[in-house]
Parts: sequence; structure tokens; C-alpha cells
Amino acid sequence: MGQQVQSRFRVGQARRVFFEHGGIPSGGVPGTILDSWRRCQRMGIAPETGDGAEPLPAPRLRELRERHASLWQLARAELDGLSADVAAAGSIVLLTDADGWILDAEGSPRFLDKAGRVALMPGVCWSEAQVGTNAIGTAIAEGRAVEVRGGEHYRPPHGILSCFAAPVHDPSGQLVGVLDLSGEASVQHVHAPGLIRRAVASIEHRWFAAGIPDAQLLRVHHDPALLGTAREGLLAFRDGRLVAANQAGLALFGLERGAIGRAPYAALFDAPPARLRDDGRLVDRRGRVLHGRLDETPAAPRTPPAARASMPTSPPRPRPDGETALFDARQRAELDRARRVLDAGLPVLLLGETGTGKEVFARALHRCCARAGKPFVAVNCAALPEGLIEAELFGYEDGAFTGARRHGSPGLLRQADGGVLFLDEIGDMPPALQPRLLRVLQERELSPLGGGKPVKLDFALICATHRDLEAAIADGRFRADLYYRIAHHVASLPPLREHPERARLVRELWQGIGEGRPLDAAALAVLAGHDWPGNLRQLVACLRTLAALSDPGDTIGIAQLPGWLRPGPRPAASPASPPATAAPAEGRLEALALAAMRQALADCGGNVSRAARVLGVSRSTLYRRLGNGG
Repeated sequence: MGQQVQSRFRVGQARRVFFEHGGIPSGGVPGTILDSWRRCQRMGIAPETGDGAEPLPAPRLRELRERHASLWQLARAELDGLSADVAAAGSIVLLTDADGWILDAEGSPRFLDKAGRVALMPGVCWSEAQVGTNAIGTAIAEGRAVEVRGGEHYRPPHGILSCFAAPVHDPSGQLVGVLDLSGEASVQHVHAPGLIRRAVASIEHRWFAAGIPDAQLLRVHHDPALLGTAREGLLAFRDGRLVAANQAGLALFGLERGAIGRAPYAALFDAPPARLRDDGRLVDRRGRVLHGRLDETPAAPRTPPAARASMPTSPPRPRPDGETALFDARQRAELDRARRVLDAGLPVLLLGETGTGKEVFARALHRCCARAGKPFVAVNCAALPEGLIEAELFGYEDGAFTGARRHGSPGLLRQADGGVLFLDEIGDMPPALQPRLLRVLQERELSPLGGGKPVKLDFALICATHRDLEAAIADGRFRADLYYRIAHHVASLPPLREHPERARLVRELWQGIGEGRPLDAAALAVLAGHDWPGNLRQLVACLRTLAALSDPGDTIGIAQLPGWLRPGPRPAASPASPPATAAPAEGRLEALALAAMRQALADCGGNVSRAARVLGVSRSTLYRRLGNGG
């Protein structure tokens, strides 16, 4: 207890030197904390604020979770396992995306309520730009594990928290999320670093479960007993170059994540990878003997092999080069062109039908551009309330308008500083707001509503729309000067019906959604042969419904497909005008999934745990879906 008092005293002294006197404290707080304070100060964040932001409305939170479904699925086992452990200690565990948006929070009900008082809850962004120094946001900014205790938080209300957070990386080394353990600041959480680090290692290890496409995956360790565990080193090579690795694999050779994509195989090992297949051992350039095995995953074929009646699947795997199954060779070339434009400081405009994956493309572009690892802020211009869109984008000062949050808000544009700003559905931006956006894009400076001090901005710009902007200009609905400002390079995304490798696309999407359920070759052919007028969004909704309505281990065949997809006589229709019954609305698919969950709960006599096991989902998923969806 005496040490805690002394620590709080030293932190208090450091805060007075920094915040009250504008000095640089000597000791009192770690260098990481002081660096974060300085960053927050440069961003103009006021330390005296901080009663927390309002969480996203339930529909937008569901949308956010769906956008990061792969990360959530991979982390689900760790969240479930940790929640029971940390609840006993009066703590909670949280999962966020790469931008700091909290996707899930579980653990002690008592502390969940207390954390909610400072908006540490799902649907709130805990980036440094939003709330100042905190474990989640600072871990994202630093790219490494961070502990923030009590008064080390930038804003005093957050001093009730003691938090440890570690970033989660995908196989290509890109930061995709954060795992955090938070509890009472008055309690020593000595277990937190070990628990979180082990959980993150397990999540990152699980990402390699299906191998890396068209690559040689080496599973190595000095101790053969640790092979197959999260402590084994994983290094994937393609054409003699490292394209994917986990932290354990990088640590074996003292490499940073920046070595992914650059480090040659010959610089690390003294013998070819085949040696692992021959005798289970491999000697590195330092003369060390490593035990292991070699997994070779060929590139996915264009058509499923005829000899296979069904297709076994495995957990989702991001492609190591940042691409997704959506991208064919043409789109990969377009992605490279767009990257060059973005890296030159010029904006990129994405055009495509609704559901073609414009945000998927934008996020892939962010991952491969020079600003990878910096913030990616996506703004749906069509989803923001018309009366609040200006405040949400540009931020506002305290008292700027009736209903404004106390102490104001920095705004979404400011959150993108240093990174990439993605303005989705820009064609739906109200005409009255377009001149102000144009000024911000031209001057890279904004003034919050209510007369705040102008703030300089630095971000790369990606815009997207399904609208015909040239027609909108002719009608007076879109400014010509704004169009020319955002359309330096235009990338057109083709509809799903034009994708040349739909079978591969369906197969890889199902691997991330099906949770191990086999997909029959005949069902795959039907899914691949459909035109999908709703494009990728409609296809993904259909696959998710198939997973929700089946039991673990079930084979998905033609009989399990929705009636509108099954082969058989159907009314003739013009290619340009598909019948209204060609695809149900996403709302109908969601309703089917919710109905299945309610039926399972009824069949299990109201036992949530048993119903969750029957459905193959977690308890929290069942609570959340039935709570939000009815």
C-alpha cells in the first residue's frame, strides 16, 4: 500500500509539472507516458475534459462488429476464456479494432458498470486523438504493449482505471486490433501483462491455421515440445522472401515487423526449407538447430477439384499481402496504381455499385500505402444524421449548439490526422456542406464549430460513391470544384457478377464465415453461379445466414441453400432487371438468423449456454443479437 501511495504522489507531481507549469517532469511517469502526453497536447486535446463520448447507436455498432467479424471470431475463444478469469479479479477484457473502437467488453459486471461511467464500453473510440493517453490508444500509437495506470491517463476522470493493452497483428504484420485488460486503479494487476500477451499470441497463432496461400510456412522452435503451440515460430516465405510471420517467429531472429515483405530466406537459414520435411530440423545462419515442420499451401485453384465432393474449411485467414478474396488480378493491379497515387499525396476516388466492396478496397489500400499503421478513419456520409454531419466531421467547441457534449468533440477529420481519411458515399453529402469540406481539403486546416482555434491536418484522402457524380454535377447536387479536388485518380470496382473467379471468392469467404463447416461442391457451384445483384454485401449476408442456420459439423449442400438460390424453373427475367425475388433483403436474412436463435433458446428451455453450444456461437453473441435484434 505504501508503494502505491508513493507512486500516486510521484504521478501527481509529474502532472502538476506538465499540465500546470508547462514543464517536462524528471521521473514520475515512464517515457512512453510522457511521449503520449506530448502527442495529445500537440493535438490540442484538453486534459480537463473527459466524461466520455456517447457510444454508437446499436445499428452502427452492429455494422462495426460485422466489418471486423474475422478479428472477432479469431479472438472469441480468448475473450471467453479471459472473461471468467478477470471477472474474479474485478476486471474486464476489451477487444478493439485498429482505430481504437471498442468491439466487445466482458468480465466483472460491477466493473463494467464503473467503466461505463467513463465510456469504456463497446461503441466508443478510445484512440489517443479521442480521449488522450490510455492503454488502448497509446498501444496503437506506439505499435506495442502499453500499461497506463491511474493518473498516467491524460484526462483525470480516467484515473480510476489501470489498463494493460497489446496490439494484435495479422500475418502480414499489419495492426488489426487491440486486446486490453482494465481494472481498478487502486488494485495491483500484476497478472495483466502475462494474460494479455499470451492471449494475443494465441490469436495471432490461430490466424495461421489454414496456412498462407502459395507459400511455404515454417513452424519452428528450439524445443520440439512447443511445436503446435502459440509459442512456436511461424515464418512464411514466397519466392524466397518473408511474407508473413508471428511475433515468436520474428523474435527467433531478432527481426521487427517491418522485415515482413523484405527479409530474404537465404539471410536467415543455411539449408533449404525441404530439410524440415526430410528430418524435422533446420539449421539457421547462426548455426542453431531448430525443430519443426514445413506446411505448403498452394494457390487456390480457379475451379474446385472434381475429385473432392465437399470442401473442408478452416478459420479465416487474411492474405499476407493485404489483399482479400475479392480481388482478382485486375483489381490487384488497380490497387497498386491507387497506392502510387495515394503515396504521391493525391486523392483517390472509388466508383462502384452498392455492395461491391469499396471500403474493403479502401482498407486494403491503407494497409499497403506509406501510411499503413496510422489511423484509418471511415466516414459514411450517407449514414450521419443530416443535422449533425457538420459537427461529427469538423468537431465543435463546448456550447457550440444545443445538445452538444460538454467540453466539445475533436471531430472525425481530426482523428484521421497522420493517416487515411475515407469518405464513403460522398455523393450523398448535403450540398450545403460541400463548400466547407472543399476548403478543408484545399487548406488542410479546420476550425471547429463554435469558434475554436484552427487545427492543421495531414491525411491521405480516399472517397467512394455509387452515384454518377458527373450527372449530379449537371443537376446541381454536387459541386464541380469538389469533384475535381477528389477525383485525381478514379478506380472503378466491377460488380460481383463480373468477377472472373467467383468460385474462389465464395470458397475463401466461407472459410472465414463457416466456422469449419464443409461446403458441398454442388452448393459451391450454385453460389458461384448466382449473379448477386446486391454484390459482395448480399453474398456475405447469405453465407452468414447459412452458418447461423446450421449446426457445427454440418455439410452445407443444395438442400440448405435458400429457396431463391436452389436450381429449378424460375420466371424469365431481363438481365438488366432481375426479379424482386432474386435476393431477399438483408433484413430478411437477419430475421432468419434471429428466428433460429430464438428457436434454439426455446428448445433448450431458456438455457443460454446450451443454446449457444447448439448454434455454435458464444453466449455473449446470443445475448447481444437477441438483445439488439429483438
